[in-house]
Amino acid sequence: MSRGGQEKDRADGPERRCIATGDVEPKGGLIRFVVGPEGQVVPDLAGKLPGRGIWVSADRKALEKAAGKGLFARAAKAPVTVPEGLPDLLEGMLARRVVELISLARKGGGAVSGYEKVKDWLSKEEARVLIQAEDGSARGKTKLSTPYGGNYIGWLTADELGLAFGREKVIHAALGAGGLTKRVVEEAQRLKGLRVASADAKAAAGAAAGGKGRRKG
Repeated sequence: MSRGGQEKDRADGPERRCIATGDVEPKGGLIRFVVGPEGQVVPDLAGKLPGRGIWVSADRKALEKAAGKGLFARAAKAPVTVPEGLPDLLEGMLARRVVELISLARKGGGAVSGYEKVKDWLSKEEARVLIQAEDGSARGKTKLSTPYGGNYIGWLTADELGLAFGREKVIHAALGAGGLTKRVVEEAQRLKGLRVASADAKAAAGAAAGGKGRRKG
């Protein structure tokens, strides 16, 4: 498994069609929505709310298209109200969900934090997932490698990882084999579709603005 963090078997299981892209994808790579009693579009991250599901890829551009082009109303065949700033709302919801799952894994002894503890788990082949804060030192992060056949998560912040481990900030963490590990990877992958795309867009915008400034000078 590369540092892309893709769960190998996510293609297994039921599939659904994204209303924005038209592509049929595994459910694990999409976000389910339902329409509430007052016509509001409600994210259903756990996939348990009653009602007919409306599915959108866990991708910022797909969500922006679905929200901006009236695709939720078309899928529901009725007028609906879409929450303002839907991609940002979902990014926050998914981030909290991932942090909570990591915290549960930690409480059950299935996760550790700190460079030395993570290094020890990796050397003993106890780690199945390497997690590193996106805002951590690039040089420090290169000293640890993704477990062979495992996964890498690198798009949570040091503050978010700190919340999961009851500390102010955490740069390095690892998950062992356990019931929650697969769920963490799946939810983190959905978060990546919103967060990494957003970061790339901001970086591109910043580079474009910098280029204009240099030309004016």
